[in-house]
Amino acid sequence: YFPNTGIWIDYQQPSRLKLLIVYMPQAKRLSQDFFLPTDVVQICKSLIGKVLVSTIDDLYTSGIIVEAEAYRGPDDQACHAFNNRRTNRTEVMYGEGGHAYIYICYGIHHLFNIVTAPREMAHAVLIRALEPLDGKDIMMKRRNMITVEPKITRGPGALSVAMGFNANLSGMNMNSKASKIYIEDRGIKYTDEQVKAGTRIGVESAGESALLPWRFWVKGNKYVSANRS
Repeated sequence: YFPNTGIWIDYQQPSRLKLLIVYMPQAKRLSQDFFLPTDVVQICKSLIGKVLVSTIDDLYTSGIIVEAEAYRGPDDQACHAFNNRRTNRTEVMYGEGGHAYIYICYGIHHLFNIVTAPREMAHAVLIRALEPLDGKDIMMKRRNMITVEPKITRGPGALSVAMGFNANLSGMNMNSKASKIYIEDRGIKYTDEQVKAGTRIGVESAGESALLPWRFWVKGNKYVSANRS
């Protein structure tokens, strides 16, 4: 794929140097307007099928978002901003939509979130799984893998390694043209039947909030982290 061109090139029968060029719709980078509405659940669902892009270390990687979860302060007990809780780590959540919120879980995994809504609302979407598109060789090297297996970007910790994300990048303004992390719309669509909704992963202790169906995923996609049916 040639970034920002909408062109994919697929080499077939290399011994004959036959070249098949398939034109795809122009990739459109999401603007800040996409992230400012106050309905974080709808934004989360709308992100399914969008393409997350990283140019960290000047290495181009991307993947289709196939699983994501919504978190909403201050009433969501599973949200880091529940009851308007504020810490140095979570302060970025209180900024305006379109910023990256990356935190370390269990002292090991770096989890990538996108802040949504206007300032002070503390909404965010956790990206849980990607279907790799560009830079698979880079992803394999980062993940110490020799083949592209589903586990390469299955789960929020795995995808962060594959994409080069770490907590030092938290607060990055994805609305800036200079941002090394951004999201594109490449015209990838899933039907309502293909996009499933259910409870979020690992929030069983969040009381009634644990029952909220705020996790969305592509049914049957092998890169989805859990409960793929």
